[in-house]
Amino acid sequence: MPNMIFVNLPVADLGAAKAFYSALGFGLNEQFSDERTASFVVSDAIVVMVMAQDRFREFTEQPGVADPRTAREVINAFGVESRDDVDRLIDAGLGAGGTLSGKTEDHGFMYGRGIDDPDGHHLEFVWMDPSAVAGG
Repeated sequence: MPNMIFVNLPVADLGAAKAFYSALGFGLNEQFSDERTASFVVSDAIVVMVMAQDRFREFTEQPGVADPRTAREVINAFGVESRDDVDRLIDAGLGAGGTLSGKTEDHGFMYGRGIDDPDGHHLEFVWMDPSAVAGG
């Protein structure tokens, strides 16, 4: 198996989460989805798993699930191909129940914006000028 990252997120409303992540253009993998879990392929190496809270609890011995509306448990940042892709993804997420979160970061060579999904999980979409990355 290649090196992969599985981002597992507990959600209160699986239907709303599926609509949100589908609107971002993440591909639903039916093989690893069921009535309590939806698997979204972001890239060859990244998969976002949204799970009903009771399903999520099966993967941890911790008694509770963090509430991302009151405390930031993680920031999931995704690199994209262009500034336009950043704006397109944010707009798609807003149209599917997301909430704009944080400030737009525009440093010329880097551009990013953040959004919270319907459960409050924070995502950022970031573009970096390839020549700036290559130059260190």
